[in-house]
Amino acid sequence: MKGLFGRFGTSCNVEFKIADVEKRKTIEVQTDKATQKLYIFTEAEPIRGKILAKVSDGKKIEHQGIKVDFVGQIELFYDRGNHYEFTSLTNELAGPGELGPETTFEFDFSNAEKQYESYNGINVRLRYFLKFTIIRSLATNITKEQDIWVINFQSPPEINNSIKMEVGIEDCLHIEFEYGRSKYNHHFAKSCLSQRTRF
Repeated sequence: MKGLFGRFGTSCNVEFKIADVEKRKTIEVQTDKATQKLYIFTEAEPIRGKILAKVSDGKKIEHQGIKVDFVGQIELFYDRGNHYEFTSLTNELAGPGELGPETTFEFDFSNAEKQYESYNGINVRLRYFLKFTIIRSLATNITKEQDIWVINFQSPPEINNSIKMEVGIEDCLHIEFEYGRSKYNHHFAKSCLSQRTRF
């Protein structure tokens, strides 16, 4: 969860420290870059923690402000230039000034809306992430992102009837499909899709 960023000037090592990670479950997600181990959150859980920024060689960085954003967005792999942001919150961490050799910032997104579940497919990705930004006027902004994974658990439906479907050709062929239930939980292997086919 560390990163060394900075172009045309002094670089800065940025590390996210999510609160209560010792109690939090993780999931491994394969992206186009590498496999990432992400912390799992539910819709109602706050996202809190600290960001440690270390400037290389003990120097200082002049900036126009420092912030961290919580972003939820949908990415289409065939149209990488366009992203649809469905939620965005900002914590302003510091006004214009100088960033010292080592600084710690706290962030708190207690009311962050996480109505959709994270998804990583072949053609589309729905992701939630924290984005730390050091805004600079003459040099490129220093940024670092940290993804999280959202799963929203729901109670099993009270009614979950089986489904039957019949297709065929009159007096020639008759096929009947039967599914054990109409709703399935895609998070667990035990909730697998099963059917019976009769000719």
